[in-house]
Amino acid sequence: MSYKPNDYYAQKAKKENFAARSIYKLEEIDKKYRLFKSGYNVLDLGASPGSWMQYAAAKTGDGGKVFGIDLKPVEVKLKNVFTVQGDINEFDLKLLFDKYQFSSQFDIVMSDMAPNTSSNRFTDQARSFDLSMMALHTAHRFIRTGGHFICKIFDGEDAMTFRDEVKKFFVEVHIVRPKSTRDSSKEIFIVGKSYKP
Repeated sequence: MSYKPNDYYAQKAKKENFAARSIYKLEEIDKKYRLFKSGYNVLDLGASPGSWMQYAAAKTGDGGKVFGIDLKPVEVKLKNVFTVQGDINEFDLKLLFDKYQFSSQFDIVMSDMAPNTSSNRFTDQARSFDLSMMALHTAHRFIRTGGHFICKIFDGEDAMTFRDEVKKFFVEVHIVRPKSTRDSSKEIFIVGKSYKP
């Protein structure tokens, strides 16, 4: 099935002024597992085009803050939302958080990062696994005890390896494929609740 930009969720996102249809995936995950709360600090890895940040900003309210990082520009401009463009590996994240007056202990670390896809499914899965492990490593550094983790990964053998790695550090771990995911997509989401360092 080829990508149809005018599918139901794309139209809904446009109508509701969201940056992308992916907001509905995060909304479904949050409704199911109740992750976001008012006043939370959220770190968004792979934040472009910004729909996950829009959701997080709305849920965390005036007392919350959202920090986004992506290789691509993020067009979304909201109060209490800060974004930087670049490679996560090339930043001193602690310095960045200090600069924007963020605590370096986040309530939620979330990643919608995905590799540029090739014609090789196994290559794509391996790249997705690497990005997911990078997200988990970042969570280890900056998530508070009891915080939550949401991470996209392409389904496959590596995804189960990643799930098992997440299980070592979170009280609850769930695999989710939201209803708004396209039929052709191989993505799933690993949700870790209550970080235990």
